Amino acid sequence: MTHFTNTLSARLDGLLANGTENLLRGGLKGIEKESLRISRDGIIAHTPHPYALGSALTHPHITTDYSEALIELITPPFTDIQDTLDYLQRVHQFVYAHLEQELLLGASMPCGISGDESIPIAEYGSSNVGRMKHIYRHGLWHRYGRTMQAIAGIHFNYSVPEALWPVLHSQENSPLSLADFIAASYFGLIRNFQRVGWLILYLFGASPAICKSFFKSRPDLMAQFEQFDGHTLYHPYATSLRMSDIGYKSLNQANLDIDYNSLAGYVESLSQAINTPYPEYEKIGTVVDGEYRQLNTHILQIENEFYSTIRPKQIAQSCEKPTVALKRRGVRYVEMRSLDLDVFHPLGIETDTAYFIETLLLTCLLTDSPLMGGHDHRINNSNQLAVAHAGRKPGLELARNGGTILLQDWAHEILAAMQPVCSVLDADNPHQPYTTALKTQQAKADNPDLTASARLLAVMRERPQPFASFAIGQSVEHANYFNDQTLDDKTAQTFVDMAVQSHARQQFIESQPQLPFAEFLHRYFTQTCTEPS
Repeated sequence: MTHFTNTLSARLDGLLANGTENLLRGGLKGIEKESLRISRDGIIAHTPHPYALGSALTHPHITTDYSEALIELITPPFTDIQDTLDYLQRVHQFVYAHLEQELLLGASMPCGISGDESIPIAEYGSSNVGRMKHIYRHGLWHRYGRTMQAIAGIHFNYSVPEALWPVLHSQENSPLSLADFIAASYFGLIRNFQRVGWLILYLFGASPAICKSFFKSRPDLMAQFEQFDGHTLYHPYATSLRMSDIGYKSLNQANLDIDYNSLAGYVESLSQAINTPYPEYEKIGTVVDGEYRQLNTHILQIENEFYSTIRPKQIAQSCEKPTVALKRRGVRYVEMRSLDLDVFHPLGIETDTAYFIETLLLTCLLTDSPLMGGHDHRINNSNQLAVAHAGRKPGLELARNGGTILLQDWAHEILAAMQPVCSVLDADNPHQPYTTALKTQQAKADNPDLTASARLLAVMRERPQPFASFAIGQSVEHANYFNDQTLDDKTAQTFVDMAVQSHARQQFIESQPQLPFAEFLHRYFTQTCTEPS
């Protein structure tokens, strides 16, 4: 990134000269946090999504991801990240008040599973919308297996301050319309993050070890790992196996050439993947013996099947495809998807981590971002895999600009480039939260033993303890933390009301006349549907 810091400096200087640097502080931040529900002995829950939490189909803040046992907690977006984390705290408290004897697993990688069949696929009711969500997940099972889908993580959503766009547009003397400038700038941010996003894995990766049970459905992969103990496999210098080729990635998508150089190119290339048949998936079939196995036999069933570290997002309206929403209304925010759960923190994310991510995304926005081709994507992916598997290895080199560079040298360059952005974001705050967060990460760049992945392995060695026992123990501590606190009556009632309203909304949807499902799917994919959702 430092090759382009002159541009970053010029843009910051322009904002400072105009007295508009305060606009950088108004971005919206939201968090989506996945957690696997488990029994007290660490086994994946086979109970339904708790009714008291509301409808997983329609609740705005408490839903499920792939599995019925994989809860997803979604905050609204706030300008102050502390407000975002406070909301995440409150929704956790409400959830724990209704979990009875179950826990939320505090680690990203699942234990307590016994092959694909042990992982229940999420249910969303009898409506066409609910059936589509369930069948999509069936398709993921047939394509990739269920085990990969039981992995949990955190998605960090960030929206550039609206008031900043006209200022940057004017400062750049851009010939583009404001709408086109915003789209181009978001894709510039995305390309830069793809170049340096490996840093997130190094700093915050917390999945260097895996339970052997994770490989029951894919025993051939076990040979790639060393044995930590009788129950745990690992790589000694791994950071985030969740983001490696055995985790939340798809080898079937490795050759997809998604275009990140423009909004139009992105929409077109992603749409092409959704509309292109794939021979291996044609063998699975769509409807077999009257039952849907997947939504279609194409490379991607829908947009969400494309696994990426960061996505451009627009809020979709009823029955609107994500690519259509982007095409019609542009990029509203980005979703950064490469963050492991912090097993040492009850919320799964430290406040310092959130401050750091906001700063990194703004730095990516303000830094020049050359266009990328297929070769660049392969280099970025190779760097990510190297860091996922061996990011703490002494002397590890990453590929850059046709050569190589030491990971720690590159990390320090990125962190140094972020310092001026931290100073602007901190303004007159005496606590200097952004600068403090940056210093915490600079220490990790100097000393890999301070990273979450290294700390996790160190604790397991000291006790000594297999990964499953460690993860369950941390999860119990998190449960005690939330159960020791009670929501005030007003907040608790607000969550109760949301749950009741979500059930009523699902019942309303299911009470409406339903098209034959095949016709509903046809209308969805051709965007001629009006089904309530």
